[in-house]
Amino acid sequence: MKVKRKLIRIDEDLCNGCGQCVPSCAEGALRIIDGKARLVAERFCDGLGACLGECPTGALRVVEVETEDFDPEAVAAHLTEQGRPVPGHMPRPEELRLERPASRPAGGCPGSRVVSMTPCQAANQPRTMGSPAAALSHWPVQIRLVPPHAPFLKDADLLVTADCAPAAYPSLHADFLPGRVLLLGCPKFDDAAAYEDKFTAIFQANLPRSVTVLEMEVPCCSGLSRIVQAAMRRAGIAAPLEKVVIGLDGRVLGRQPLAA
Repeated sequence: MKVKRKLIRIDEDLCNGCGQCVPSCAEGALRIIDGKARLVAERFCDGLGACLGECPTGALRVVEVETEDFDPEAVAAHLTEQGRPVPGHMPRPEELRLERPASRPAGGCPGSRVVSMTPCQAANQPRTMGSPAAALSHWPVQIRLVPPHAPFLKDADLLVTADCAPAAYPSLHADFLPGRVLLLGCPKFDDAAAYEDKFTAIFQANLPRSVTVLEMEVPCCSGLSRIVQAAMRRAGIAAPLEKVVIGLDGRVLGRQPLAA
């Protein structure tokens, strides 16, 4: 049954086949075929545009077309067949066909738009007496959403943190984030291979001055520094790398320099 909904369209003339969009699609709807990114099946694409920020050439866009409805059950079967994790929540087709609010910009998920914040913008953050100022200098921050060629990555000091670290360590903005570029993700629930590919692309495109990895003390978190190490080896860089372990009680349990 055909419905009118959002869908990714790929401009083959602009696509250079780099593959950076593929790991960002949690539904596995994109694949490199004959040197170009292509939709595996339209029913696998939710049309939300999480892949848009990954494309360095602007070959991806969201259009409204009449096509097959998004099929979350088919997506789950497709991901399981590939051995990839199935997202904890996939939108129901009726959720994706809601009218777009007038204030929301067209062309994909606004949350993946690359933004570098000026010192003036950072200074104007509201605060209460005695609370630390926010030190975030850019957007997006999720590892899967940050494009490797984002301008804020150039010659940066990177802070790679587990999702849980900011919740456990409330002074992260004051103690770790000033002067650093934040990349945040979960090595347990996200695709570790996709993370390694993303970091490799980031390191190849931007030689970082240093990399600090914040991990929680729980075992499922320890893979984050190994992913970063492996990506540094693949990219052939040797920037200073440090692992910091945060305890469940919010204390810094240890710091360890690592060799790439």
